[in-house]
Amino acid sequence: MSETLERPACAIPDTPLAGAIPGIMTCVHCGFCLQACPTYRVLGDENDSPRGRILLMRSLVEGELELDDPSVQTHIGRCLGCRACETACPSGVPYGELLEATRATLDEVRPIPFVARVILWLFARPALLSAALTLSRIFRATGLPSLLARLGGRIGFACAMLASTTPSLRKARRYTPRGTGQRGRVAVLRGCVMDGLFADTNRATERTLVMNDYATVRAPGQRCCGALHAHAGDLEGARALARANIAAFERAGVDSIAVNASGCGAAMKEYGHLLRDDPAWAARAAELSAKVRDVSELLATAGPAPGAALPLTVTYDAPCHLLHAQRISRPPLAVLSSIPGLELVPLVDAEQCCGSAGIYNLLEPTLSRDVLEPKLANIAATRAAFVTTGNPGCLMHIGAGLLIAGSRTRTVHPVDLLDASYAALTP
Repeated sequence: MSETLERPACAIPDTPLAGAIPGIMTCVHCGFCLQACPTYRVLGDENDSPRGRILLMRSLVEGELELDDPSVQTHIGRCLGCRACETACPSGVPYGELLEATRATLDEVRPIPFVARVILWLFARPALLSAALTLSRIFRATGLPSLLARLGGRIGFACAMLASTTPSLRKARRYTPRGTGQRGRVAVLRGCVMDGLFADTNRATERTLVMNDYATVRAPGQRCCGALHAHAGDLEGARALARANIAAFERAGVDSIAVNASGCGAAMKEYGHLLRDDPAWAARAAELSAKVRDVSELLATAGPAPGAALPLTVTYDAPCHLLHAQRISRPPLAVLSSIPGLELVPLVDAEQCCGSAGIYNLLEPTLSRDVLEPKLANIAATRAAFVTTGNPGCLMHIGAGLLIAGSRTRTVHPVDLLDASYAALTP
């Protein structure tokens, strides 16, 4: 057996990273991941590439580096977790799993950054999170976030992100969706940011599913999906939230779970892996994961049903956790292509990360915006009126960048476009 595939002695037994050794050893250091990695493309540092980070992980396992080594903390912390390297990798390295295991191990010697701890604490408490998002909506309604966006810096960009959640399409006339329900019972993951700041998109998701013959049902008791916690290394927090969601959707008795936020969908499709060592929940987690579908998957399976003409110019940006984590590329394009009159303009490097990555843009604001800049330039080149993408973080991050740049292009979820097309059918 080659040296690359030999299992090294473990200097950090009984840690999440120790359990990830088989994945680490899958890497053959070929370098196909380099140009797929947004941080490597910006920084040009091997340590800020997937291959370099995996070498750091192996060095921790073998004891060549200590867990409190500042360079390890820096380079692992800079990773967006976009998982574009997984799409590029010919060896099938499970990089997302390795990153979460590494961060969980590092967090044992270095606490999660304060800003991240506050956000994760808030997202694990539904009542407080709901109150915070309600205040955010009130603040958004004043119009001040758009003005404060001009301040620049972290505060200005945060205000621009909030301002970008304002619905960008004209309010569609209300319509009563009609369908047979023959495609099965579906519950929609309400989500945290989606339900708090993109509630119109959640309602549009339900309506478009009904129009395509799905029967939508409620799933009371659902919580945050746990994606932010898992990405930050708080695996126990993620597991607690996953158990709550599994129980909630089990009670709903559904055939499928529709998710309109790609980061949430990726996390829920991996509940089976997250809870694989929990005898009481492993089988239940795997069963639930098998029911999770991105809303574009369900709609594309149904056709989707045609709507009225929507004469708009749109470009599509692929969310990383839809394209790279869930390996879904065609369904969103099928949904958009089904809308009569919609002109879909190709976007250069649509598969490249926008730099949002959950709360990454709050923890690494400078690097996050450096990653965003090429995306904004490519969007500007399309001259599209709207850029559409299926993840709230991407909608807000790209939307903020466009707003600050003075662009007239706005962000919109694909489901909102389909919903507007259906609404226009109503006389």
